Amino acid sequence: MTAAQPWPIKFQIGARTLFSIRRRLVRVPLELRDVLSGEVPVLPPLPPGGDGWSVTSLPEPLLDRVRPDSGFAFVRQRYTRYHTDLTIGFDAWFAGLSGNARSGLKRKAKKLAEANEGSLDVRTYRTAQELAEFHGIARRVAERTYQEKLLGAGLPNDIPFRAAMQGKGARREAFGWLLFVGGTPIAYLYCPMTAGDVRYDYVGHDPSWSEWSPGSVLHMAAFRTLFDEPAALRFDFTEGEGQHKRQFATGGTACADLLLLRGTMGNRATVKALRAFDGGVERVKRARDWPVVGPLVARVRRG
Repeated sequence: MTAAQPWPIKFQIGARTLFSIRRRLVRVPLELRDVLSGEVPVLPPLPPGGDGWSVTSLPEPLLDRVRPDSGFAFVRQRYTRYHTDLTIGFDAWFAGLSGNARSGLKRKAKKLAEANEGSLDVRTYRTAQELAEFHGIARRVAERTYQEKLLGAGLPNDIPFRAAMQGKGARREAFGWLLFVGGTPIAYLYCPMTAGDVRYDYVGHDPSWSEWSPGSVLHMAAFRTLFDEPAALRFDFTEGEGQHKRQFATGGTACADLLLLRGTMGNRATVKALRAFDGGVERVKRARDWPVVGPLVARVRRG
């Protein structure tokens, strides 16, 4: 039986979590292949003491077809899960971008190349030994990123993660990339691969280089690698929206994150609070162009 783990249900404004309520949930994260299959996911049995299920990346047409035997459902967020077809070739993919996107990427790449004595220094890491080296260098960048400082989502540094990374490398199922300027690493990207789907798992750059868009330049260089890799079939941008994802993707699926909870008083109170909080955040978002409210929202989102 699948275990129900204590999981924080977050009350967030942008990237900032104000507080959270923990519930014992069975997580059902759908992979890209599950999303694209159109099949209704089967919920594992709920163990004793479990509050419900957390289903992520459920295609919207399936929302009414995934329900517990009792209790209630609550849609937490909606977004497009983007992906890129890696079988079409780099040239075809690049030609499919808008003219502004193509010229912008070329300009940014040229600017970073000029800062590095005329050429981009992007290094690719595939084997277990190479990925061990990659991890040590990428961690130096990760420590300075907003992903780690603000979200706690930088490249992990624990032993199980490093072991899994090297195991993937031994099977040629992972990719690491680093962008250097003057011998100093300024951006990293780590993507494991499963059954041909390459996941956009960990990315970050030195904030002092933000105006140079090192993440976009590194990602374009990474795509050159992936389009030449026969085993890589799709690039999975995972959950969530973003201009970068929309720009680089060749397709997307409208999805939702769904909470399926037992009908207890505690769960009902949690969902009632979530609805009130999310509704308030949405009203503030609509009002953020007001002269007073707009700057206040931006300040709260930055923390």
